[in-house]
Formats: sequence, structure tokens, C-alpha cells
Amino acid sequence: MDGERLGRYWLAGQLGAGGQGVVYEAYDEAANRVAVKVLHAYLSGDSALRRRFMREVAAAQRVASFCTARIVDHDLQGERPYLVTEFVAGPSLRRAAPFVGDELHRLAVGVATALAAIHQAGVVHRDLKPENVLLGQDGPRVIDFGIARAAGLSMTSTGELTGTPMYMAPEVFAGGRADASADVFAWGALVYFAATGRNAFEAPTTVAVIHRLLNHDPDLAVLPPGLRGLVAAALSKDPAARPSAHELLTGLLGAPPRGR
Repeated sequence: MDGERLGRYWLAGQLGAGGQGVVYEAYDEAANRVAVKVLHAYLSGDSALRRRFMREVAAAQRVASFCTARIVDHDLQGERPYLVTEFVAGPSLRRAAPFVGDELHRLAVGVATALAAIHQAGVVHRDLKPENVLLGQDGPRVIDFGIARAAGLSMTSTGELTGTPMYMAPEVFAGGRADASADVFAWGALVYFAATGRNAFEAPTTVAVIHRLLNHDPDLAVLPPGLRGLVAAALSKDPAARPSAHELLTGLLGAPPRGR
């Protein structure tokens, strides 16, 4: 669709693609730069995916815009459903890592702040990973609420697992629900990636990834002391032992998280 118009937007070039749709750099009639996520043409007749698209809009609109890409427009009823967000000029964490020193700590604080805001809005992201953190000039933005849900809802109506295995919490693979503590686990894995440029639970197959998640811990000696304890707590196999996103933020700002 590069070079085509969609509604009142001109699609300038593709930024990325996934199983659900394609994201384009685009411009509106006033030449404002935006990002447009378009549902794949072959999926546009799938009512379940349209409903998921609607949930994405609803979830993202509940979260403070300082930590995500603000939704500016959407059309979920047309032939090609799409949503429009502000354009975040910066690479993804996947492309920018590794970080060291103050830059690493700043990133950890920024993502923990975003996570605290997401949870305060009553939303569980469920797919926090390096590709979904954009490094804008004003700090990291957490994007892509495609599988997010309101806290307290079940995983899916069918019990289907959704997310990225290397950044999913162990309890999810045992039939548990991906709640706020699962997002905290993903934060720990994400900070490890930010420091090393390597996935914490890298393995050649999905089955091997799940085995590592359930039975092994990454070597956190590579992390600076100021982050090591918080990342270790976030990566606890026991969700009840993990700090909340707010406690992560408090710990990162210098005060130890309260006991649990």
C-alpha cells in the first residue's frame, strides 16, 4: 500500500509488519507525520480480529499518552480497519541495545514508569518486548496494545496463549493468567536485553524457550549492582514474589521496594 491513500492519510512507507497488520509512516492533510496500523487485507473480514483491534484502541486510550504513542484517529468499521497514532521518531529497543551506565538506568526507569502508568490505568500489556519499546527523544514509549486487556479479564475466550514466548512469564505456560506481575517479569527480561543485546531466555525452539523459562535463570552478573537485585526480583518464577511496577520505580529511584 506504499504511496496509497487510506482515509485522509497518505502512506509513505512501511515501518514494520506482524501477524495482525502492517504499520506505515504516513502523513495527514496538514502534512503531520503519523503512524498508521492497517489490518492485513486477508484478515479484514475476521470479526474477532476487528474486536481485538477495538480493544487495542480502548486500552491505549486509557493509558497516559506521555509513555505511549497517542492514538489520534481510527476507523474500525471500514473495508480496511486502521488506527492512527502519533509518530515516535526513534528506533526500537531491539535495534538500539545494548546500553551501559546511566543510559541503561535511564531506560529501566523510563520503561518502569510506563508500566506503572499502564497498570494504574487498569490495563495489562501482555506483550512487553524490545520491539514494542520505541526510544523517542523524550524517553521510551511502550507501544502495541494489540493483545492488552483490562485487568481481571481472562486470557482469551479459548484459553489461547498470546504473546512472545521469550518475554512471557512462566506461570502463563502452566495455565495461569497474564496479569500485571507478568508484565513485570517481561520488564526484567527486557532490561537484561537492554544491557546485553541478548534475550534472557534465548533458545532455538519455542519448546526450548519454555524449558529455559521454567527451569533456568539468566546470569545477572552482567548487570550493574543498582539494577541486579530489581531485575532478579522481577524475574522470580513465583509471581507473588515479584515487585509491582510502582515498587520497581521506587527501587530504581533509590529506595528499596517494600517487602512482600
